[in-house]
Amino acid sequence: MQGWIKVYTGPMFSRKTEELLIELRRYELAKKRIILFKHAIDNRYGEEYVTSHDGRKMKAIKVSDPSEIYNIGKGYEVIGIDEAQFFDTEIVDVVNRLADEGKRIVIAGLDKNFLGKPFGSMPPLLAIADEVIKLTAVCPVCGEPATFTIRKSKEEQEILIGGYDHYEPRCRVHHHLT
Repeated sequence: MQGWIKVYTGPMFSRKTEELLIELRRYELAKKRIILFKHAIDNRYGEEYVTSHDGRKMKAIKVSDPSEIYNIGKGYEVIGIDEAQFFDTEIVDVVNRLADEGKRIVIAGLDKNFLGKPFGSMPPLLAIADEVIKLTAVCPVCGEPATFTIRKSKEEQEILIGGYDHYEPRCRVHHHLT
């Protein structure tokens, strides 16, 4: 099997995790050895699962260091990584090595933070990916495609784990309205 890297990206609520889980299930049905990783800080829907906002879920392994993904993942054919923006840039070398070793890597992550700036390790992951699928959500202000995420709460740190309670997708025009 030839290795490659595929990334689903876009704003919050754009189906990134859902698409990741659908793709992993397809490989599972094809009898491929799959594994799914999530960052240790992401506990929105429980500790043992990656769960999409629409309720689709799959068992996952929590890790904080990308080297754990390499060490565990090398025994599998297909490796999923959710919320990749939370990992440091070592994730880039890890997924490159795994793909070079014939693994198929499927990644989901936010391309921009709530300020509209490139987020964490995503820019270099997007650059090395063999395929990038940029998804959109729906802007609740006007109904147009949303490519940004705003934070509804007043916290200012870059990483704040949350869902609809803290975030909302927005189009370019309405991104600055908070």
